[in-house]
Amino acid sequence: MSKIIIIGGLSAGPSAAAKARREDENAEIILFEKGAHISYATCGMPYAFSGIIEDRSNLIVVKPELLQNRFNIDVRLNEEIVKIDTENKIVYSKKGDYSYDKLVFATGAKSIVPTIKNIEKATNWSTCRSMIDFDKITSEGLAATSKHVTVIGAGLIGVEVAENLKEAGKDVTLIEGDNQILNMWQQKFGNFAETVLREKGIEVITSGFVSEFELDENWKISGVKIKDGKTIKTDFVILSVGIKPNTDLLLENGAEHIGNGALKVNEQMETSIKDVYAAGDNVAIKNLQTNEYDYFPLGTHSNKAGRAAGANAVGKQINFKGAYKTAIVKVFDYTLARTGLNPRALNLLEIPFKTVLTIAGSTPSYYPDQKDLITEIYYHAETEQILGAELFGEVGVDKRVDVLSTAIYAKLKIIDLSQLDLAYAPPYSPAKDPVVVSSFVAENISNYKSVQVSVEELEDFLTDENTNHYTLIDVRTVAEFEKGTIPNAINFPLDDIRNNIDAIKTLNKPIIIFCQRGLRGYLAELILKQNNIDTIVNLAGGFKLWQMYSDKIVIPKPVLVDKK
Repeated sequence: MSKIIIIGGLSAGPSAAAKARREDENAEIILFEKGAHISYATCGMPYAFSGIIEDRSNLIVVKPELLQNRFNIDVRLNEEIVKIDTENKIVYSKKGDYSYDKLVFATGAKSIVPTIKNIEKATNWSTCRSMIDFDKITSEGLAATSKHVTVIGAGLIGVEVAENLKEAGKDVTLIEGDNQILNMWQQKFGNFAETVLREKGIEVITSGFVSEFELDENWKISGVKIKDGKTIKTDFVILSVGIKPNTDLLLENGAEHIGNGALKVNEQMETSIKDVYAAGDNVAIKNLQTNEYDYFPLGTHSNKAGRAAGANAVGKQINFKGAYKTAIVKVFDYTLARTGLNPRALNLLEIPFKTVLTIAGSTPSYYPDQKDLITEIYYHAETEQILGAELFGEVGVDKRVDVLSTAIYAKLKIIDLSQLDLAYAPPYSPAKDPVVVSSFVAENISNYKSVQVSVEELEDFLTDENTNHYTLIDVRTVAEFEKGTIPNAINFPLDDIRNNIDAIKTLNKPIIIFCQRGLRGYLAELILKQNNIDTIVNLAGGFKLWQMYSDKIVIPKPVLVDKK
């Protein structure tokens, strides 16, 4: 009878224990957890602050009694393993020592606590990772006396915490040291999310480095001081600046790891130490696109890795190949999602790529309450294989990012997307799904029927010295144009553009064309090109995306061009 010891009871550990038991009824399995709880949903904590998750007990996914009674697991709560002898296969706690045949190391990660003056004295702050954290936040941060809460760190958890505190009725300031929030995404997508947070009343501070906590006479934080001199008056602080893998016990035994201490594991979740497996937020797994070790601290990977580790520890063969940074986050009524490699990563890897951006309805225009979906896909410049994508919208973002994640795994090309048989009915999708539309647009780009310019490129180009070197044409209706346009734009509505070919030719400059979302600009582009006006680019995402990205918008004078 084999003896399996599992260290860690949050996500990967219980998953490993249950799978090991399902595969081997006779194995002796002991699970150690240093705290009082196992298998609780840290990702669900922010949503309990606002009451979306109504009761604390709902955060407990698996109770110890279930593991003990249904799976015959010996669960040892409040027993921390303090030393491991991997040569003699013994683990030590303050209560005793235990031998093993196979060890599953699932210790997760701990919150990083930054160096901030007075933090060691202050009492009214917390990280947001454990049930102890949750209880402190709910008892103090959500107390009636806490009118204002400051969240430091604007990654996935920080943004979710800020949103749900606001929904709970608190005034909220969100501080991020980087120059954007949600820096897994490229900047414009982070800015889209930031705009939503601001519109909902959250104060967002980027490039904000917290230097000091101001304390009152009771050692409570009364103000958060930023290095630029600004002080945020507050009643409670939540830290969400990152995590560090809990791997010291195996690093002391010489385990191979990456720079942050996460353990290197193979597809069977084996560490470099014989008979020791690892899974969860303490491991580095392969990035399936780069084939390099990477760090993916998400619950989905913890559960799959734990399952594989548990099965393999009892002699079975299950592989967990890796991941490629698929992520999603709710930002009030909007959703931000990503998968694969974005331009920042592609440039670092020196991979040549092309970009296609579209704005399309998540549902048909005739179906009530249509919402736009912004989709940007990155694909290899030579092979056209899909490399990554980022999306933003109110409806259907989750569906599309999962399609694109699957496409990356299957190594599909951008043109393959138009051949997918995606589910269609008016409540769920237009006849031409946004994913399919992206493929059509990319095909037009590849066939040189269209050339896109990004909002980032356009803003960089629209300088005073370049004013005389281009013609900027707004092909929206006069009514749309008069409500606001891009500086120096002239208005030739699409439906009148054929009557103005000669006038446009006399301008004799390269043309930058735009409409509201992109389609009318493309149609105008085709008309002009087929009338021998060749130097044209179309603004990807049109004026809608420009409004979301740039503050360079003007209300035009009533008459800008004589269109006789």
